[in-house]
Amino acid sequence: MKSPRGLQAKFLSIMGLALLVVAVLITLLLLRQERIQSAVVGVSRDAMRDSFVASLRRHGEGEVAQLAGSLTNPLYYFDLDAIGELGRAAMANPGVRYVVVYDNDGNIVHDGSEAIPSYGKRMDDAMAARIVASQRLLAQWGENNFDVSAPIKIGQQRLGGVRVGYDLKAMRAYQDSALDELRQRLDALGRLQLLWVGLLSLGLLALGAAMLWLIQRWLVRPIRELAEAAHAIEDGRFGQFDDSDAARHNDEVGDLMRAFSRMSQSLARHDRDIRRMAYTDSLTGLANRLAFREALDQRLQQLDGGHGQLALLFADIDDFKRVNDTLGHDAGDEVLLQCAQRIAATVERVGGDSALLARFGGDEFVMLVEGGGEAGRPGAAREAATRLAEALVAELGQPIAVHERQVFLGTSIGVTLYPEDAAGATSLMKNGDIAMYQAKVAGKNCYRFYSRAMDQAVERRVQLEHALRGAWDRGELSLAYQPVYRLGDGVMVGAEALLRWKHPEQGLIAPSVFIDVAEQSGQIETLGPQVLRAACEDAVSWQRARPEAEPLFVSVNVSPRQLRNGDLPNVVAACLQETQLPPWRLHLELTETAVIGDEVHASALLSRLRASGVKVWLDDFGTGFSGLSHLRRVPVDGVKIDRSFIADVLRDPDDLALTTAIIAMAHSLGVIVVAEGVEKEGQYAVLRERGCDLAQGYWLGHPVPAAEFLAQLPK
Repeated sequence: MKSPRGLQAKFLSIMGLALLVVAVLITLLLLRQERIQSAVVGVSRDAMRDSFVASLRRHGEGEVAQLAGSLTNPLYYFDLDAIGELGRAAMANPGVRYVVVYDNDGNIVHDGSEAIPSYGKRMDDAMAARIVASQRLLAQWGENNFDVSAPIKIGQQRLGGVRVGYDLKAMRAYQDSALDELRQRLDALGRLQLLWVGLLSLGLLALGAAMLWLIQRWLVRPIRELAEAAHAIEDGRFGQFDDSDAARHNDEVGDLMRAFSRMSQSLARHDRDIRRMAYTDSLTGLANRLAFREALDQRLQQLDGGHGQLALLFADIDDFKRVNDTLGHDAGDEVLLQCAQRIAATVERVGGDSALLARFGGDEFVMLVEGGGEAGRPGAAREAATRLAEALVAELGQPIAVHERQVFLGTSIGVTLYPEDAAGATSLMKNGDIAMYQAKVAGKNCYRFYSRAMDQAVERRVQLEHALRGAWDRGELSLAYQPVYRLGDGVMVGAEALLRWKHPEQGLIAPSVFIDVAEQSGQIETLGPQVLRAACEDAVSWQRARPEAEPLFVSVNVSPRQLRNGDLPNVVAACLQETQLPPWRLHLELTETAVIGDEVHASALLSRLRASGVKVWLDDFGTGFSGLSHLRRVPVDGVKIDRSFIADVLRDPDDLALTTAIIAMAHSLGVIVVAEGVEKEGQYAVLRERGCDLAQGYWLGHPVPAAEFLAQLPK
């Protein structure tokens, strides 16, 4: 800290510089004032001239126009007395120098005088020629006069004219007098302003001296005390600041010193609050990723070299994105909050006192449990994790009420063990994520323990996902078509489009494998429209190849993700418009489970599709927990009986009864029935006997590439 004397010298320098700046500003102000006065005089002169000119012009034109009208009859009858009387009356007006009445040849008839000495003389001044030739009101400016002339007419006949001259010298004299008076007033104001500027300068000088003394007394000394207090707070000595000296300062400096005291007391409290915010999830109030990672590191450090066991459970809410997409993010937050409360209650009840719970973000929750009182017994952590995972699956499988609706979600849980699966925190969390992913692959709403084989499965899935990107553009993906026959007469009426992938290294990859990869990675949203467009183009080519035959429809499978996206009707409409395929020849197949997820959203989309003429089929009917009652609420045109029913229809009376009931119920609702997986002649005969409408399967025809299917079509 510098001495007060040094600070005082700085203030003196600042005051001297300020006075110098003030002196320069005053000088500039005086110069500017002189220029402003000159500018004001010039502007006033121009304004007065313009105003006088405009006023004189209006007045002169009005007066001359009125005088011309009054002179019409006297000039017509050549009544010089009347003309003279009107002329003299006009000359009596202020500023009028002359009044001249003239005939059509420019000869003077009357000049307003008694003797009329200029009678009969021709007007020969510089303005006369334009005046004689003018047929309307004319105003002309001379050096010392303003001349206004107007023709005198009876109807369209011109008798002559009248001109009036106004003296400009009087105007200039009046203008000069006004400007002189303005200059005098401006000079007086300038002197008064100079006086005030001088007084202000003296006042500033006195004020500077007083401020210097007050600064030394009230500011320099307290600043030293505040600096020492700031150093104490900077060193973290929050509670050591003594604010007793602040009582001597009943001003802002005293307030600042008291504020320093309050700050030292609140910084510790704020530090605790900041740490709480940094380690807590704002929505659920649970620990966040950072807090969990620190706690996990601490637990692992405590168990390092010992015989303790830990189990990490990585839980992800199934189909949570559907809640955000259909009900909105507010509803999604409410669902997350309810899930967090259920998880916390379950962990507290089943996981034990030492269990940890955190929300990692989004719909992911992580738990850490020990083996209870028997933590040292082999398998204790696995048993504790199993109990907790089963309890969580059961609890989160219950419906959640949100916005007066019930939402069914469930959870997929991955479990990994320490030290069996990994010895570090990063590896444990990675293994838990992998195991959770395998639980989702296994059908969701379940749990899976981590195993070494999962790494290979995840690696293969990642490779497949990477290879699938761009596979359509590279020509690796293609469509195969399986014919669909009408059972009544055995005629082919359409075909189902099936996607096939021939990998350049791995060969043909099962659709059940790569379709799931496309669905999980979101690539189905790109592949879906491409497949739909290609199928529509092939259907158009079938009709071109056999124009006289009955048109064939093409059925295309639609994934649940495409249905949830909400843009499916627009995509279908664009494909139909581009390919010119009639809408009734396109059949879209949706799985029953995709429709069950959200009936309201699905029904709205399907209604839009059916309104455009596209047919909608419910695929794999009978496997999705919905029952036949679903057909009354979801607008569909047909159902496809799942192949599991058709496979045993010849030897299992229950399957035959169910198939017969599905056909009868669907027909009662006006819905056609398609049987898939027909692989025997007996199955075909039974289905035809029961009234099934359409069928497909290996007995009727295998899926073949598009070119081969086109070649096999009956002409």
